Amino acid sequence: MLRTVSCLASRSSSSLFFRFFRQFPRSYMSLTSSTAALRVPSRNLRRISSPSVAGRRLLLRRGLRIPSAAVRSVNGQFSRLSVRAVATQPAPLYPDVGQDEAEKLGFEKVSEEFISECKSKAILFKHKKTGCEVMSVSNEDENKVFGVVFRTPPKDSTGIPHILEHSVLCGSRKYPVKEPFVELLKGSLHTFLNAFTYPDRTCYPVASTNTKDFYNLVDVYLDAVFFPKCVDDAHTFQQEGWHYELNDPSEDISYKGVVFNEMKGVYSQPDNILGRIAQQALSPENTYGVDSGGDPKDIPNLTFEEFKEFHRQYYHPSNARIWFYGDDDPVHRLRVLSEYLDMFEASPSPNSSKIKFQKLFSEPVRLVEKYPAGRDGDLKKKHMLCVNWLLSEKPLDLQTQLALGFLDHLMLGTPASPLRKILLESGLGEALVSSGLSDELLQPQFGIGLKGVSEENVQKVEELIMDTLKKLAEEGFDNDAVEASMNTIEFSLRENNTGSFPRGLSLMLQSISKWIYDMDPFEPLKYTEPLKALKTRIAEEGSKAVFSPLIEKLILNNSHRVTIEMQPDPEKATQEEVEEKNILEKVKAAMTEEDLAELARATEELKLKQETPDPPEALRCVPSLNLGDIPKEPTYVPTEVGDINGVKVLRHDLFTNDIIYTEVVFDIGSLKHELLPLVPLFCQSLLEMGTKDLTFVQLNQLIGRKTGGISVYPLTSSVRGKDEPCSKIIVRGKSMAGRADDLFNLMNCLLQEVQFTDQQRFKQFVSQSRARMENRLRGSGHGIAAARMDAMLNIAGWMSEQMGGLSYLEFLHTLEKKVDEDWEGISSSLEEIRRSLLARNGCIVNMTADGKSLTNVEKSVAKFLDLLPENPSGGLVTWDGRLPLRNEAIVIPTQVNYVGKAGNIYSTGYELDGSAYVISKHISNTWLWDRVRVSGGAYGGFCDFDSHSGVFSYLSYRDPNLLKTLDIYDGTGDFLRGLDVDQETLTKAIIGTIGDVDSYQLPDAKGYSSLLRHLLGVTDEERQRKREEILTTSLKDFKDFAQAIDVVRDKGVAVAVASAEDIDAANNERSNFFEVKKAL
Repeated sequence: MLRTVSCLASRSSSSLFFRFFRQFPRSYMSLTSSTAALRVPSRNLRRISSPSVAGRRLLLRRGLRIPSAAVRSVNGQFSRLSVRAVATQPAPLYPDVGQDEAEKLGFEKVSEEFISECKSKAILFKHKKTGCEVMSVSNEDENKVFGVVFRTPPKDSTGIPHILEHSVLCGSRKYPVKEPFVELLKGSLHTFLNAFTYPDRTCYPVASTNTKDFYNLVDVYLDAVFFPKCVDDAHTFQQEGWHYELNDPSEDISYKGVVFNEMKGVYSQPDNILGRIAQQALSPENTYGVDSGGDPKDIPNLTFEEFKEFHRQYYHPSNARIWFYGDDDPVHRLRVLSEYLDMFEASPSPNSSKIKFQKLFSEPVRLVEKYPAGRDGDLKKKHMLCVNWLLSEKPLDLQTQLALGFLDHLMLGTPASPLRKILLESGLGEALVSSGLSDELLQPQFGIGLKGVSEENVQKVEELIMDTLKKLAEEGFDNDAVEASMNTIEFSLRENNTGSFPRGLSLMLQSISKWIYDMDPFEPLKYTEPLKALKTRIAEEGSKAVFSPLIEKLILNNSHRVTIEMQPDPEKATQEEVEEKNILEKVKAAMTEEDLAELARATEELKLKQETPDPPEALRCVPSLNLGDIPKEPTYVPTEVGDINGVKVLRHDLFTNDIIYTEVVFDIGSLKHELLPLVPLFCQSLLEMGTKDLTFVQLNQLIGRKTGGISVYPLTSSVRGKDEPCSKIIVRGKSMAGRADDLFNLMNCLLQEVQFTDQQRFKQFVSQSRARMENRLRGSGHGIAAARMDAMLNIAGWMSEQMGGLSYLEFLHTLEKKVDEDWEGISSSLEEIRRSLLARNGCIVNMTADGKSLTNVEKSVAKFLDLLPENPSGGLVTWDGRLPLRNEAIVIPTQVNYVGKAGNIYSTGYELDGSAYVISKHISNTWLWDRVRVSGGAYGGFCDFDSHSGVFSYLSYRDPNLLKTLDIYDGTGDFLRGLDVDQETLTKAIIGTIGDVDSYQLPDAKGYSSLLRHLLGVTDEERQRKREEILTTSLKDFKDFAQAIDVVRDKGVAVAVASAEDIDAANNERSNFFEVKKAL
């Protein structure tokens, strides 16, 4: 996926849990602006993919690869200020909801405001009978959003809010099928569909641009949360939460459950473990002192009765906040809600769900904890140290919050930020961890830490953090840094780019961060006046007068400080497995023969229920669209192909709110093979090293002051029908149209003037990259497995894996030593990469803006192109690398596995047809969902078809199984051959696929999508043909496709990222099935 490297390690990504792991197919790719990817509130929706994913549904199919290790950006993000909306169009007129009309529907109008920042009329209603509050936000945004949020504070770490969040969507009163949620995934045009659990609340949001589809989603979600089947069905609790599994009385008992295995994965990641310990240690006296997601050690203590009671107590309209946003009829919103809310009486639940404030400590706390580590490497150099503060005993006013967000960015937001820079340049650690401001809970928190710390340096890290904060309080910040941050803030607000994450949902999460605590839901949406006041104060008093008191009062003089040292323990993962095994052995020993027989019977009963599909007549109750609701033609992006000074230029005339988006594309065709793994570090060096006249700090600040951000990254893809891959370096930038000259001047400066002479900074880049890759292995092992399989099956996959897979991690280990031994050689190689890439010949410029801006920017583009060399150094290179075909198991310390299998279906003679997209989606949402997730207990299971290369792959996520999952993959062909679907089911699958293809995109994503189609030779005619094939998919197509994917079963390669114990068991069961590689 196209991703930026976050400005800082997220503090709270480990605190949010999703109803399901959504692997957006790599076929659709992330096509949003990487530098424009505004960070949604620090929730960081990383469990389903980065919130910056905008074009995940482009009809390109998987092949595009942008190694996460390779994407680098400057000033592309700004903490939680970045998610708020700004005016983009004249204020429209909306249907008014009169007091009388509201009264008839059972509501009273509490307050009404026009929010100029998002050009929206917002009305707060209160349901008179239950007290349920409703925010109704009306505007011209076609991407409509609905959400219902409950305050759900847990009292222990059994994961009850998380399990309930999974379970309520497994059938309801009006929709009594196994999983209406999955039926919506199959056949809706949704632009967002999920649910997530915070430490103190649970959210159920949906979004769609189609009004009929939108209200279908709304009704299913309302019925699910208020009238779920799960409270009367222990099977759902067992499936989503936990249960004992015993296939035969002679076998061992095991734990199974989707949430149970999801949380085992969470507790296998050191960064997540640290984040959870920090949150619980900062707030030991309220609900934040336990884990709402569930600790795998505690989850089996949860009973079905407690589960039911939690729903009864908290899932009530009196305890709910409901949000509507978009261009739909505001009266209809209330009409839909009244049908549900009027069924309830008022409840005292709002009193019992209130979150208590944590009183501030009188003295600091220090903790030492262990985390599971591999045995490789020097464990004494793998410590982590993090210092955390609870900043206030009471909520902060908006002005202070805004200043804190600003301060967070100044200290940590960019590579040039002083706190971040000093820590990383100290040599005391490899990368930041659990760092930054977190203000989405009742009381704000701040933390800063390093990982990859030597045992003897742990104390030095803490001292350096405190000393640096003191120095910042005493000396303040550089004026250029303040100006750069201010420009970043204002640019982000004007751009309002939330990627594929709906703008209305971003606003909802902002509003709910106050509303859920009985505070003003309007306040978080109105930033103009507080920002203006902050700017005025900085101008009049100076930045030191604004920020130094905040550092002193909220951090330095704040005794509510928790310092956490994390120590690596190579025995911890094994010990936890042994402890779990001992518990289960005791459970079995306490059972009689009759008990064991009954448990085996119950296990079989649950599996049978899980694997038995709902009858077609039952599925008809779930609302869906019909093919007549679907446009017959794809969405076309206006594209004019021309040239400037002999260089091809693509222009996209779109309204962008006076912002120019541009991509400059260079070919990798002249690059030597041995230099390929250096490319991600070359990209980072361009952005984070200085020139002859500017330090990297000055250059970074200049980019922040003049532009909205610049990023540089490689992109590779197979091209259907061609042997040679598409391999490019892309330089992306954005600025206000009036500063386009600055943008192109700075892009030229980065490309041609940056000097590769700073050995110590480069060494930092290598250490940071290695730390990121190791974290990715633990948290996104499915991505590592997929990259590995692709590298065995096609050239583009091999290239990508060299820059972002296991091979890249191995390269980084070697490079760390080489930096000290042969820096001159490395510096020379970086220069050689530059000479091999930069040239007008083969260059393409892509621009997205309104017509006037596109015309005005041509002179700046011409000047930029004139400064480029005519041709690259060296001749064209033939790319033909691949990894050997073999089954591989990559060993990491983990409690769950990531299992993949792939093969090339074009090798069977299969010719691409649009029906393949429908079939792939159907396989993921039926066969793999039911067998890998529901029955198998994995958090995710899916397949993906790269139509450029022909690679068809299966992947699982946080999977308790290994060989069993591979057997399920191998059964897919027989599943298709035995499939018997009616026309309604087929129609649903087609509509869901069109929903993927026709994703909602913001202007920058539209322009970028068009560029990618141009690079890969995907014409509008081909898109139309594929669409027609999608719309006419038949059952015969499913049967025919079975033969094509049998090649994965018969000749495919399997790669698993798994624990040593599970790999050994697999190789014992199937002699030497895997070749074993140790990674951590």
